Amino acid sequence: MRILVGCEYSGIVRRAFAAIGHDAWSCDFLPAEDGSNKHFIGDVRNYLDLNWDLLAVMHPPCTRLCNSGVRWLSAPPKGKTLPQIWRELDEAAELFSDLWNVDETHGISRVCIENPVMHKHAKARIKNYCDFSQSVQPWQFGHGECKRTCFWLKNLPLLTPTDVVDGREHRVHRMSPGPNRWKERSRFYPGIAQAMAAQWGCL
Repeated sequence: MRILVGCEYSGIVRRAFAAIGHDAWSCDFLPAEDGSNKHFIGDVRNYLDLNWDLLAVMHPPCTRLCNSGVRWLSAPPKGKTLPQIWRELDEAAELFSDLWNVDETHGISRVCIENPVMHKHAKARIKNYCDFSQSVQPWQFGHGECKRTCFWLKNLPLLTPTDVVDGREHRVHRMSPGPNRWKERSRFYPGIAQAMAAQWGCL
């Protein structure tokens, strides 16, 4: 299968699919963290016409879409104006909408988009919006941590847990502030990536 992993610079999901023989590529505005040459730098929407069998978008910008950030729509954080916040919401919703509807616009029938639970203003801006298909936890796939991950799926089965382990550490939530906090918070779990490759890569 030809697989495009959007909004990923780490290569975690790309490598999971590549490890079992798929032609997997990643795309992000940042260079590939692992130096891979199977990585596009730029807007993922510019690379949708390359005959992909599966689009997995792992870390689209979610700050303005998610429930936890809805408060900023009425009281913007320091350094931002209210029009800026709503413009950022429109841009994030447009990206999600463009990627969710690639079956109509680019003929990619299998789609997975990862995102937190959305607020009503985000849902109203997304074409053909529907609720997420499932949510998973790292501890269901070999990582003793809690971090709810929601998947919006098209023509893909729900992921089946592969390795339920003890431990419910909230490592990401308790992560110390710093310049790289956003990177570490968005880093995907290899156990979930391996399950995606094993369960979706055989379709």
